[in-house]
Amino acid sequence: MGAAEEAKTIEGSQKKKNRAVSFIGGMMPDRFKYVKSKKYSDYDTIYAQCSGPGGLQLTEFMAEKMGVKQGAKLLDIGCNRGYQTCFLAKEYGVFAIGIDPWDDRMQGNPMVEHLQKNAKEWGVEEKVLGIKLGVPDTPFATESFDYIYSTTALEMIRVSQGIEGYQKGLKEIYRLLKKGGVFGVGEPMHLDTVIPADLEPYVSKGDYPWKDCFRSLRETTRYVEEAGFKIVEADYVKDAHQWWMDFARYDPFSKKDPGGDLKTLEVDAGRWVSFGYIVSTKK
Repeated sequence: MGAAEEAKTIEGSQKKKNRAVSFIGGMMPDRFKYVKSKKYSDYDTIYAQCSGPGGLQLTEFMAEKMGVKQGAKLLDIGCNRGYQTCFLAKEYGVFAIGIDPWDDRMQGNPMVEHLQKNAKEWGVEEKVLGIKLGVPDTPFATESFDYIYSTTALEMIRVSQGIEGYQKGLKEIYRLLKKGGVFGVGEPMHLDTVIPADLEPYVSKGDYPWKDCFRSLRETTRYVEEAGFKIVEADYVKDAHQWWMDFARYDPFSKKDPGGDLKTLEVDAGRWVSFGYIVSTKK
């Protein structure tokens, strides 16, 4: 059985508000149970080693949705310090290649150097490889991976390379994925509504403003489909608000600036900011 057949095959229909794909019969799934990630409870460490909301809960959520199986080859795009890459290698038994073109904001060395250090600490050094590069410029052969996973990373390309760069990245991911393979993307997204006037100043700040990085689930799903993928499942995450609040409380940069992300989330109050995921296969 191929990776695509292992993934959940819940097909959805278009909705007008807040959702691009819904579950059959309009029935929502039960709240996700974090069986593997609950063993890791040091949130200060987790959010110092992971980017964006969700931490290891996000990684487990995506891996389960993708049907990740032991022994497969997985590419983690935008791996940051590689904590989530190591979690995938340890808890799911995959061989994981983590790629990231950026240098660490705190120490200045490449992110993938942290990945290799973490791999030793996690005891998965033989199952993990870090390479300093990013999409769409990768040297890998066509159809190299069973699974491609990317969380809290591709949305940054919308600012650094524009929508065209984002689309090129998705097409490169399609090239790298084996036929029948599974691509899972989890991103900060906004609900399908206009930015509230009182929130706009907060989401317009910084080098990577949220209003420029975030898109709705509907729009993001369309880009994934246009790259050639078949959508298996897409939705906003039920735990999105909790993930965002954990991020604001434990991320080292957010903790230093309570008037930043935490204040933005307080002003938002669940009206616009969310988190979405898309699971798709290569036709």
